[in-house]
Amino acid sequence: MEYNILSCGAVADGRTNCATAIQNAVDTASAAGGGRVIIPAGQYLSGSVLLKDNVELYLESDAVLISSLDPVDIKPFPQGGNGVNPDDTADGWQSGFFLGASHAKNVTISGMGTIYGQGDQVFLDKNEDNGFHECPKTCEAFRPRMMLFEDVENFTVRDVTLKDAAFWTLHMAGCQNVRIDGIKILNDDRGANNDGIDPDCCRNVVIANCIVSTGDDAIVVKSTGPMSRRYGVCENITITNCVLHSRDSALKIGTETHGTIRNVTLSDCIIDRCSRAVGIWVRDGGTVEDIHIHHLTGSTLRYADRYAEPGAPGWWGKGEPIFISATPRKNSRTKTGTIRNVTFDNLSITCESCAFLAGEPESCLRDIRIRDLHMTFKRQGTQPGGLFDEQPSVRHVYSHAIPALYARSVKQLTVQDSTVRYADKSEAWASEVTTLEDCTESAVDLKKIQ
Repeated sequence: MEYNILSCGAVADGRTNCATAIQNAVDTASAAGGGRVIIPAGQYLSGSVLLKDNVELYLESDAVLISSLDPVDIKPFPQGGNGVNPDDTADGWQSGFFLGASHAKNVTISGMGTIYGQGDQVFLDKNEDNGFHECPKTCEAFRPRMMLFEDVENFTVRDVTLKDAAFWTLHMAGCQNVRIDGIKILNDDRGANNDGIDPDCCRNVVIANCIVSTGDDAIVVKSTGPMSRRYGVCENITITNCVLHSRDSALKIGTETHGTIRNVTLSDCIIDRCSRAVGIWVRDGGTVEDIHIHHLTGSTLRYADRYAEPGAPGWWGKGEPIFISATPRKNSRTKTGTIRNVTFDNLSITCESCAFLAGEPESCLRDIRIRDLHMTFKRQGTQPGGLFDEQPSVRHVYSHAIPALYARSVKQLTVQDSTVRYADKSEAWASEVTTLEDCTESAVDLKKIQ
């Protein structure tokens, strides 16, 4: 069955709040055993809409579904149900959601239309980096999550365009059997906290054939505290055939690592001017293991921070193709956690900083293998080198000579058939190829070439 929102009272003027009409269509379709809710061509403003079992939200070509930014129109995300403690509220959910589902099954969002978060209405450039216009923009307005889905089994998003999210774009928490295919996420690439796709304690997730352009991380695999307590392990995540642009990481694993994250692959992707290509953190006592990255090409560089001061708030990353970090948070009493069995192969990255692998004596990295990594050091951005960035941690941001490979407290490090080339011969940070500190069982084959 099909349920056109115009038949339920929606008005395609871009000003009338159509949330009641859309929700009625969803509720009717679900009560009938399932169906397709059609958003026809036109512009539809709406407050929060909660999708239900066996419902497909289908946006026709030239349909634009617009998120309201009025707090009155935005609902808090439903807590509790299915044995969930309603007091165990996830951090940052207080601002509510635009589209979502909770404890549901067989939910789909599809079609060639656009979901518009009005992020361009909330971000403000205050020129806090002294004229570079690269640092995160300021946001002083109310901004909901664009899409938030908790404990949804068989969840699909395909073909749609998600544009100008004001906060996290597509957050999935505790979901199973997820397929994200062929979508475009086109956000302000200076928008703070407008992550692209966030699988949080999810299982069996395929992300394929997507174009993601954001300010904050393009794809983030994480294990937040409340979701880890509710749903356990985050596992079996595969990402392939995507073009990823971010002023933070293209793929970030962590920093929220309260539980186990395992069996994650990233393959055959373009890294388009990111601060980092791949970043892996543990900070909260969890384990990150069995992570496999292969066949990436593209570029990484450093963007300006606010006030252009080392350590000032800004993007995380200084142009590293690989970043792995197991270091305590500042003032944390929690055991850091474990990173082990991580492989990289066939990476060709033009970069401004090193492959960075850093643990601590009490949380050393284990079994890190790199093969066919080819780095070209080249100045691409506006900022100088000479900084290591271990945010968020007790080490934070500090001055350091930049080798091609830096490894600290790594056990069983193997680097094979890898090269570094320096396009800018005069740069001071291009002087050293490899720096190893407190590493054991290491075999490094990284050659400097012309």
